[in-house]
Amino acid sequence: MATATAKMTKSRTDIRRAILPYLYLVPAFAVMAVITFYPLVYQLIVSFTDFQTKDLRYGLASPALNFIGFQNYIDILTGGLPVQNFEFFRVLIYNFWWALTNVMVHVPAGVLIAVLLNTQGLWLKKVYRAVYILPVVVPPIVVAVVWTNIFDEQYGALNQFLTTISQFFGSPDAVRIRWLEEYAPPIAWLLPTGPLPLAYYAMMIANFWLGWPFMTVVATGALQSIPKDLYEAASIDGASGSQQFWNITVPLLRPAMIPAAVYGFTTSFNLFAFVFFMTGGGPARTTEILVTFAYDLVRNLRLFGAAAAFSVFIFIVALIVFLITNRITRATESYTA
Repeated sequence: MATATAKMTKSRTDIRRAILPYLYLVPAFAVMAVITFYPLVYQLIVSFTDFQTKDLRYGLASPALNFIGFQNYIDILTGGLPVQNFEFFRVLIYNFWWALTNVMVHVPAGVLIAVLLNTQGLWLKKVYRAVYILPVVVPPIVVAVVWTNIFDEQYGALNQFLTTISQFFGSPDAVRIRWLEEYAPPIAWLLPTGPLPLAYYAMMIANFWLGWPFMTVVATGALQSIPKDLYEAASIDGASGSQQFWNITVPLLRPAMIPAAVYGFTTSFNLFAFVFFMTGGGPARTTEILVTFAYDLVRNLRLFGAAAAFSVFIFIVALIVFLITNRITRATESYTA
């Protein structure tokens, strides 16, 4: 009798212990259901309708709402949307190129600057690190507005600087480069979907200022964890500074920099505020990325159903990118396993 009672008590205790972690998760799941899962499901349903301004009052219960199946998805892929200068695959390829080139610039620059600032005997290291951390805490919208003013055709600081240089060499004319509005591309063969405008290069410069400090922060933290004994042993063996960098620093930075690069790619891929407030996707939608176009479908055309379908495409693309990069780079795996 006592043994049976003890077994029942132990069984109840085990059940409580098994259930307790899930009870702690209930508040989090409840919040996620309201702010994440419900909007996602609602958006998915809307993507199969012709939801427009006429349906905002009653939502999915609107009597004027029509379920049109996959028509929104077909229109997006085939260019059937009532939008000028839009091709889904052109925007998709540009979006990939934009994110990839940013990462290809940010990561090497961040590592190089971190290595330089990690040099022994360098004065004012803390001051330099405090300065380069500033772009990390500045919102992208502020960066976009500031650099838009810098690239202004008439009053921008860059054109005025170039004017000063040209006048120093005897040119009387003021420099009036249309950095963000010039349609003629400086390089005509860069992408198979078409050339890139000058605005792309201006945005690359601005986003470089925004992106490299984060990579430097990550690289600095990783450098601090590399044992100094490795460099001392390599120096005793006669290894040069460049050999130490490529055979010690780079391999030991890899576990930290690869996840940072994946994060930087994802951030640049969906960098809405920066692109929207700097160029708005112009000129002629040549710098449009997926998220800015989805917003444009809502803001200007009020095609909520098409925008919802477009957002589903963005989710699928982002998921595929994450799975591929995670598979190739093993960013979420342990390097000590």
